[in-house]
Amino acid sequence: MDKIEQRYLSRGVSPTKADLHRVVANLSPGLFPGSFCKINEDFLTGDNTKCAVIHADGSGTKSLIAYLYYRETSDASVFQGIAQDSIVMNIDDLLCVGVYDNILLSNTINRNAKNVPIEVINALILGTESFIKHLQSLGIHIHSGGGETADVGDITSTLSVDSCAVALLDRKHVINNRNIRPDLSIIGLASYGTASYETLENSGIGCNGLTSARHDLLSSYYKGKYPETFDPHIPNNLVYSGPYKLEDPLPESSLTIGQALLSPTRTYAPVLAKLLGEHREKLIGLIHCSGGGQSKCLRFGQDTHFVKDNLLPVPPIFKAIQAATQTSPKEMFRVFNMGHRMEIYCEPNHADCLLNIIKEFNIDAAVIGHTEASQRNSRENHLTIVHDQQSIEFSL
Repeated sequence: MDKIEQRYLSRGVSPTKADLHRVVANLSPGLFPGSFCKINEDFLTGDNTKCAVIHADGSGTKSLIAYLYYRETSDASVFQGIAQDSIVMNIDDLLCVGVYDNILLSNTINRNAKNVPIEVINALILGTESFIKHLQSLGIHIHSGGGETADVGDITSTLSVDSCAVALLDRKHVINNRNIRPDLSIIGLASYGTASYETLENSGIGCNGLTSARHDLLSSYYKGKYPETFDPHIPNNLVYSGPYKLEDPLPESSLTIGQALLSPTRTYAPVLAKLLGEHREKLIGLIHCSGGGQSKCLRFGQDTHFVKDNLLPVPPIFKAIQAATQTSPKEMFRVFNMGHRMEIYCEPNHADCLLNIIKEFNIDAAVIGHTEASQRNSRENHLTIVHDQQSIEFSL
């Protein structure tokens, strides 16, 4: 076990979730093995032309950064962004199997009522409803199915924010990542900047790797003041061991550290709704680069060597994390999206058409790489990332 992996495990985080993948490996893969999300029969109506998709995810430990901000400023509105994070982590996974419409959403908030008062819950509920209405105004028909708020002080000392999304889809419209193969172009959609449907600049951080980002960027000031925000079993030198406070400027950026860490996760739903509605046949595969960062692709397709040799610029937030920790580039690309959080796999002759549509939404995008036949004797998937004139290799 290397030092970086030990650092994660000491903070209660599995960097690869290899143990979890082994547990679920023998479960039923659903109707479309190899798809980004498990797809089931339509048990709700019994229609054998349709399928059902259900997905659960949440904002993770990003809610703790909002908690720190709230305790420092008394501004509960920061939790509206956390509500968006929880929703986007679900619907953007659903996008990767072709779902972009008629999504039913439910959420769960677990809190310690002593530390998290009702004004925080109010901000989360208002944030959920506001973001749903915003998506509806953009033509994404997502509906609130209510939720649950539980006071579970014995389980959490602060709060967690999670969601569950359900949708039905015509089987003929499923995007199945099993179809990812050699000789395709990979289009990357930027996680940073300000999309046409956003009002604030996005740092690109998303919702993955926030345990590391929080402890590695934020200073020991928060350790003594807010002990409820970390596991007391974590080694002392790994708790809030960074150089910054939330209000400090992020180097090479107009954002503060707090604004960058709390940037609400961008949804690609408006973009992919148009692409799926008008050019579904051109989309061979879709990958949300969430858990696993840029190595997420390894879990999809067959006999494929993924080559990412024309990446988008690395946003300042990831540069700051790497500078504070001296983490290797390989580990940064394995944990964080590093600049693009959605990938489209298509025939090379379709790339320009898709890029032109993406750029209508003021989102940076490019053909960031391609696929080719696996070079391994076992024909297993593997990945090469070219960064700063160095080749970084990944395998399952």
